[in-house]
Amino acid sequence: MKLVIHPPVDDYRLARIRQAAAGGVVVNARDTEQARQELPDADAFFGKMTPELLAVAGQLRWVQAPTASLEHYVFPELVEHPCVLTNMRGLFSDVIADHVFGYILCFARNLHLYIRRQIQRRWEPVGGESARSTFAAGPGQVSAMDLAHRHLSDCTVGIVGLGQIGREVARRARAFEMRVLAVDPVAWPAPDDVDALWDLAGLPRLLSESDFVVIAAPHTPSTAGMFGAEQFRQMRTSAYLINIGRGVIVRLDELTAALQAGQLAGAALDVFETEPLPEAHPLWAMENVIITPHVAACSPHIAGRHLDVLLNNIRRFRSGMPLWNVASKSEWF
Repeated sequence: MKLVIHPPVDDYRLARIRQAAAGGVVVNARDTEQARQELPDADAFFGKMTPELLAVAGQLRWVQAPTASLEHYVFPELVEHPCVLTNMRGLFSDVIADHVFGYILCFARNLHLYIRRQIQRRWEPVGGESARSTFAAGPGQVSAMDLAHRHLSDCTVGIVGLGQIGREVARRARAFEMRVLAVDPVAWPAPDDVDALWDLAGLPRLLSESDFVVIAAPHTPSTAGMFGAEQFRQMRTSAYLINIGRGVIVRLDELTAALQAGQLAGAALDVFETEPLPEAHPLWAMENVIITPHVAACSPHIAGRHLDVLLNNIRRFRSGMPLWNVASKSEWF
């Protein structure tokens, strides 16, 4: 086996890769020219593949992408090439699901509003004009303040994209005794944590029945612009939209208009059509919007998991075993 790496990796990772290659040739190409010279007889490649490099790779059988997302990686020649493409999906599923539930708990308990009021030194319960309204309701009565705070076991979460991230969101939702709905083009049968799973034709029903809609779908040509004015009209006015998938899935101007019109209760966004989100964008000033700067996947464990996927796939390739995380190249063109 001959594996070419470009851009080059550090000495620690290179040593681990050579150990996994078990005597195979590993070239840690210092620059694009060296990668081009070494690729004609290479069997495998790890790093940033380009049309120019692929054109000289005469016997390439496997390409390992260094990322989970492929929208900036796949190109027509790679789709047409017989090599197997694998990616780094699955590294972030638990930590991104944690991020989703950070959003959900904020909205359910109004923490996003209370943090703002703390900064302003305002003792003002949501749903009550002042502290005097705290006990305004009589015994056994439900106050406006009570109604302004959600009980999660009464809520439904709808998950768009039931891959590894979506399944982790579902597992956490079940721990909170929430009802879980999902749509996905291929995730069959429904896992135990999901009450109902439909193909994409079921999206309108999911939107109409969910209190929290979580977008966990990847960016492909079929998902770009998937959420726009029509989908926001199908959602409950009391519902929240959460996007930790890809920014291009949500038409941001149409979401902004829906929020301004009161069609949704709020939104939590980690990804955007344009990043960074422009300073003048109206979403920054909306109290019912939570913005995080594309950090849902951040964790001290990701680097180690990334290396583990690469090492395991090197061992599998060397032994003729099926590779992890094989990507469907045909989805892109």
